[in-house]
Amino acid sequence: MTRPFARILIANRGEIACRVIRAARALGIETVAVYSEADARSLHVRMADQAFCIGPPPSRESYLVGERILEVAKRSGAQAIHPGYGFLSENSGFRDACDAAGIVFIGPPSRAMHLMGEKTLARRTMAAAGVPVVPGTTEPLRDRQELLRVADEIGYPVMLKAASGGGGKGMRVVHAAGDLVGAFEGAQREARSSFGDDAVYIEKAIVGPRHIEVQVFCDHHGHAVYVGDRECSVQRRHQKVVEEAPAPSLSDATRRGLGEMAVTAARAVGYEGAGTVECLVDKDENYYFLEMNTRLQVEHCVTEEAFGVDLVKAQLIVAAGGVLPWRQDELVAKKAAIELRLYAEDPAQNYQPSPGPLHVYRPPRGPGVRVDDGVVEGDVVSSLYDPMVAKLIVSGDTRPVAIDRARAALREYEVHGIKTNLALLDAVLQAPAFTAGRYTTALLSEMAFQPTPPTEDARDLARVLAALAAEEASHARRGKAEGASSDGRSAWAADGLRRSLMGLGGLG
Repeated sequence: MTRPFARILIANRGEIACRVIRAARALGIETVAVYSEADARSLHVRMADQAFCIGPPPSRESYLVGERILEVAKRSGAQAIHPGYGFLSENSGFRDACDAAGIVFIGPPSRAMHLMGEKTLARRTMAAAGVPVVPGTTEPLRDRQELLRVADEIGYPVMLKAASGGGGKGMRVVHAAGDLVGAFEGAQREARSSFGDDAVYIEKAIVGPRHIEVQVFCDHHGHAVYVGDRECSVQRRHQKVVEEAPAPSLSDATRRGLGEMAVTAARAVGYEGAGTVECLVDKDENYYFLEMNTRLQVEHCVTEEAFGVDLVKAQLIVAAGGVLPWRQDELVAKKAAIELRLYAEDPAQNYQPSPGPLHVYRPPRGPGVRVDDGVVEGDVVSSLYDPMVAKLIVSGDTRPVAIDRARAALREYEVHGIKTNLALLDAVLQAPAFTAGRYTTALLSEMAFQPTPPTEDARDLARVLAALAAEEASHARRGKAEGASSDGRSAWAADGLRRSLMGLGGLG
């Protein structure tokens, strides 16, 4: 097959940059990485054919500066830019700038971004297209009087949401009228701080909902398909933690209805490329449009494993003017797949980010096990960016097989030097509601997971491992052949010592 581009630039970092590089490499496409000063030694920089520094560590001075990225694209001869997710991926102004520069933006048209990027505008657009939306306002609230009136009309509980942005910021659930004004003002403050826009709207809070999303894909030739659905109800602070595809315990009629609704939504805005329509589904399987993410999702890989597709490869083909590589009748789930997000965070400190060096980082392997990450052992997890370290995606012929395989993979994962949420992920897989495949967005709060503080033995082990890692790094810097130490101990022996220590510490 003819390669769609000769060279592309990836305007992102971490695991998604590595993921795009691998997809491009499989198509014979050269890649250009960009990086901040903090990421000079990052894995995506080492993997790419070319790499350019675009500024200081803060993302607002590097990864969010579209002019610098476009300058690098021109200097490097890149024909297209893949934005990944986050940063500039849903910035219609950056898309317009790419068009003006004659560089292909691997994503939807700016009009689609605009229509779906502001949530009240998206609600109006979807309602006009006949897509069911949650009852509430389709314009930002003007004042307290309108707030109180609409809340009384639609009934409690209600949800306040920032009109711009996402990620759970500027969201409040209100159960009683006495709490409404305070919650509204708090949502406004958080929205202003996070997005520079304090516009807030209100909608009916669906009690005990499931958060289900549909992967859609459209090309330039009028073809549009849905690539199944994903269950994304395991959330903490409105951030996804575990996803699975296809969504369990969903009727065939609802599954088909969700897919057709998602395609209708995509066509209504002239969509092109990969996108995701997020929905709320109640206990009676009534479903409502929530929002559309006009980009590749973090959890795209769980769909890839379940349906046997390569969404990033398809993005590259479609962006170059190619035809969608699948027909709707071909898109049938072949496996059950589960994605678990590994975060650098401290469960004992209310899940605060836990940046630091990866003294030990050894992901699991085996049949049905995939790890998408952007780090290797010895790297440092920065405090400047998102704390997600990796995504563990596990698949099996059946859902129970996938769950068992996922638990085994979690036990095999070795991470030392930072705190992680590995224990929480294992607890989710064991939760009765999860194993039954009948859970809602309340799962984590209902589990009431209590992290176990590290024992003194574990703390001692961590210190020993850190010292061992530092010693090995020192030897490497001195250029010792094959990792040999000054006392003749090989790298294999050092590894054996590490594993023995871990066994003694009860963590291996």
